[in-house]
Amino acid sequence: MADQTTPTLAAAAVSASSPSSPAVPSSQRVLLLHAPKQPYHVTHDYAVPALAHGRELLVRTRAIGLNPIDWKAPDFNFGLPELPYIAGRELAGDVAINTDAASRLQTGDRVLAISTDYRDLRKGAYQEYVVAWDYNTVRLPRHVSYEAGATVGVAFVAAVLALGVNLGVDFSGVEDGPDLLSLVRSLSSSSSSTALPADIRDECLSGIAETDRARPGDWLAIWGASSTSAHMAIQLARLAGLRVAAVVDTAKHGLRLAGHTDSFQSFSSSSPSWQPDLLVDSHDPERAVSILRASLGTKLRFGFDTRGRDTATSLLQALACSPGEKKAPSNPPSPPATPRTSDAGTTPAIESLSLSSSSTAPSPLSHLVGLTGLPKGAPPPGGVFHNVPIKLFHEVPEVGEALSLWLEKLLGSGRLVPPVVVGVDSGLESINAALDRMRAGEISGGRLVVRLEENSLEEITV
Repeated sequence: MADQTTPTLAAAAVSASSPSSPAVPSSQRVLLLHAPKQPYHVTHDYAVPALAHGRELLVRTRAIGLNPIDWKAPDFNFGLPELPYIAGRELAGDVAINTDAASRLQTGDRVLAISTDYRDLRKGAYQEYVVAWDYNTVRLPRHVSYEAGATVGVAFVAAVLALGVNLGVDFSGVEDGPDLLSLVRSLSSSSSSTALPADIRDECLSGIAETDRARPGDWLAIWGASSTSAHMAIQLARLAGLRVAAVVDTAKHGLRLAGHTDSFQSFSSSSPSWQPDLLVDSHDPERAVSILRASLGTKLRFGFDTRGRDTATSLLQALACSPGEKKAPSNPPSPPATPRTSDAGTTPAIESLSLSSSSTAPSPLSHLVGLTGLPKGAPPPGGVFHNVPIKLFHEVPEVGEALSLWLEKLLGSGRLVPPVVVGVDSGLESINAALDRMRAGEISGGRLVVRLEENSLEEITV
């Protein structure tokens, strides 16, 4: 935490800001958590955080996106590395100080800052000035408001890492996006000084085989499709050519997701990117599993759960690795992959391939990603469990920068639609009441945002 008696680099570097930018004060207002199970408290005259590295920026906060972790951490006493604590995972604002003249980000730029590094209190969003790595900072296009920008970051990072690393989706065909799995593995095998964090190394390097990677045409089931992470995952998966089955409470969210409230509804590939290809009602989990099994059969090898252990367990029962009889899908199976060219330079005829000729190759595995929990025990034969390696974003600059640059392109082109803003409050002092609404389960299908200045709300045109 910043020393409250020592002048900060931010205060000393005011002259580095552009003439049109407001001067950076030496102190600010922050929202502090002093103990678990207590509300946050507004604190005045708290030092503006210092910049400690050339790749760090100081961002003036305009809008803060609220996440469930902001109330779950104090309520259940986890994710609090020190007290008093400054929470908040994402914000949008303006670059106030950047000492690197060669940076792609300049003073005055409108940005969103994504703070997955919860151990560094300088990066907590619940303050007027926030430190951010340049590779974890995304420029906002003019048509995306501060409020809309403050809803995007954490959900995008969780979704893209789940798809790109855990499931091996290659995004290189979408706005020159990253092939994350190849990027991460190349870093490990090269002479790069970048080291993968030890606790996610196995997931990154051996979590999924090259032959198992999710490819265009494959099905992905998302349980808890009303969450903002699912909102991002649906779009990213469909942009990459995957087909998405969304399991959700259709009474609450069916109309928003697809314009229908039926328990089972199919859509064409021409649907907007945020609409799933298949919608399944989650009200009766057993029936939802039966629908997925009957509709997709052994085609369903990839699952992403956003809710917790119980729903992840249900989703596991629908995947191809789950024991039990599965009804064959009504559509014909995907054709076999084009055979590789032989050493002699000729391609064997497809007709010569048969099930028996490929019987020596291992069967593809099913993969389940749990954002907030996984089924108890070991996965069944033919199945693999995955945890999202969030640390890649802030601890591996090559990954963080690749994702930030790609997010800029997706937002700029309009191919990625931010989550719905379901409410906007004003001032740090309004955050406790907003978190109470989240605790009570009043907020779903969108995000709450807190703006720090009056009259800052812009029309959301995305």
